[in-house]
Amino acid sequence: MKIITLGKTNLKVNKNGFGALPIQRISEKEAVYLLHKAYDNGINFYDTARFYTDSEEKIGAAFADRRKKVIIASKTAATTIEDFWKDLHTTLKNLKTDYLDIYQFHNPDYCPRPGDKEGLYDAMKVAKRQGKVRFIGISNHRQNVAMEAIERDCYDTLQYPFSYLSSEEDQKIVEACFKHNMGFICMKALAGGLINDSALAYAFLNQFDHALPIWGIQRESELDEFLSYQDHEPELSSASWRKIEKERAELSGDFCRGCGYCMPCPAGIEINNCARMSLFLKRAPYSVYLTEEWAAKMKQIEKCKHCNACHGKCPYGLDTPTLLEKNYEVFKEYWAKKQAGELL
Repeated sequence: MKIITLGKTNLKVNKNGFGALPIQRISEKEAVYLLHKAYDNGINFYDTARFYTDSEEKIGAAFADRRKKVIIASKTAATTIEDFWKDLHTTLKNLKTDYLDIYQFHNPDYCPRPGDKEGLYDAMKVAKRQGKVRFIGISNHRQNVAMEAIERDCYDTLQYPFSYLSSEEDQKIVEACFKHNMGFICMKALAGGLINDSALAYAFLNQFDHALPIWGIQRESELDEFLSYQDHEPELSSASWRKIEKERAELSGDFCRGCGYCMPCPAGIEINNCARMSLFLKRAPYSVYLTEEWAAKMKQIEKCKHCNACHGKCPYGLDTPTLLEKNYEVFKEYWAKKQAGELL
């Protein structure tokens, strides 16, 4: 298995990181089984957040008896000092530990920094002096915030979306982390589910020796895929690059990454999935999405209030209402063909 050093932290981590957002959707027994299997097969980095409902508690249940043998990162979306300390206390209690290896600001719309009026970074420094936090990180989807965090040199790690569908500007962020010896934690390595070839995704990221991909894992079959790459690393062949270029041509640009920061919608629209429907229909069997359930979800788009709240919250600046309308039109075309028996 491949071990990398997470920048200036000097933490040694398996190239496979475990993204624990999806374990919210399974029972504690199932989650502990997956986490133990990952640990038994050499995975030592686990990423969670206060925002991920009971994910922290499940990690705590799995690793309380082997805490010093794993590296745990969590996040706070607090916007006040009071909520920062409340989140940290809850997180430590949930994880059954008295410290976090990495504590990250969770997608703030600005870069917290020493001495700023909000005081969040200074609170993080206090937590570090108290031994409750070993290293300070930031997780973000915005290029400007990510680059500022790197250049200010006051963070140990950056967690940022990166895959073979990412832009050249995104790659500059990855390279800047290397230049500044900043740990780079790669989220959305499967582009929110748009990439369905995990071997190709792994091979692409394997080029970046300092990058730690965290794979969102909910099922044992998913874990087994990534474990298999530890002993038999996928390689980038000429055929691999042809596939990457083809998918970049199909999927790059103004597409929804499914991060969910636009949610909840006051009209009840499942924005983070409905805004990607046209891409899903291109890449999955029609039967998965051309269902009565999805037809009802897509029809909710007709109830859009055009309040533009989703547009304002999108870290990628997407015109979300327009994107929803476009995806609804595509869905209706496919749905009509299915009803007419024109699709298998």
